[in-house]
Amino acid sequence: MSILLWIILVALGSALAYAFLVWLPRRRLDKALQAPFPSDWMLYLQRSPVYKVLPSSLQLELQQKIKHFLHTKRFVGCDGLQVSDEMRVTIAAEACLLILNRPSTQFRKLRWIYIFPSQFRSKQAQRNEYGVVSKPAGSLLGVSWSNGRIVLAWDSVQRGVSSADDGSNVVLHEFAHQLDQEDGSADGAPLLYDRASYKQWSEVLGREFNALREALERGEQTLINPYGATNPAEFFAVITELFFERPAQFHDTHPELFNTLLAYYRIDPQNWQPSESSIST
Repeated sequence: MSILLWIILVALGSALAYAFLVWLPRRRLDKALQAPFPSDWMLYLQRSPVYKVLPSSLQLELQQKIKHFLHTKRFVGCDGLQVSDEMRVTIAAEACLLILNRPSTQFRKLRWIYIFPSQFRSKQAQRNEYGVVSKPAGSLLGVSWSNGRIVLAWDSVQRGVSSADDGSNVVLHEFAHQLDQEDGSADGAPLLYDRASYKQWSEVLGREFNALREALERGEQTLINPYGATNPAEFFAVITELFFERPAQFHDTHPELFNTLLAYYRIDPQNWQPSESSIST
């Protein structure tokens, strides 16, 4: 085989590989994003108390983020559960609240979302901050793994959506973990925008994390869920729930912590939740 023919075959193979692996997927995604938001999806989306109070610009952006999310993620029903469009749209809408109005990877590493009807037990071993590997005990409402997978209990997802002002939302919690894990480490610090942001993040969240632990040791009631005292990763996930679901109270009781999350998420839920009790259903 001549060198010229070999070069032609290599170039042709590279072109075909690029077409199948890059160009075609990108073209399909572009087509999905350009298509109108499906009317049946809109029916499910409009059931969200939060969507109803979003500014119109954020509503439109959320629709685009949902289309991207549903095109790039795969849903799997577990324990006999049949995944419906309602489940897919509901989970996507909650997850995409975390990436509105700011640059993001759109959960690029996430590929699979497993849905159980209700509480489940994880079969995957977990490693804590000290490197100790153990099996999780008890029933779970959700799990976020760094290998591109999330597991959710559907009934818990529904409770989180219907009670949008109680500071508890399993989708927000688990997808906050996904943001945290994007840099390869579940340490309570997601990818930030510049080097200076990491210093402030470490100082503020570290101080508040320690304050939560000390308050719990004294037997005090705290706005922040005590589960947030488990480790910095859980602390970030728990305060993300508060930021989106109880922003006014969170701001009043932990203003510096709230403003640190505000600088990260770049939206203020106080502006689109006129009264926290009014969005309960």
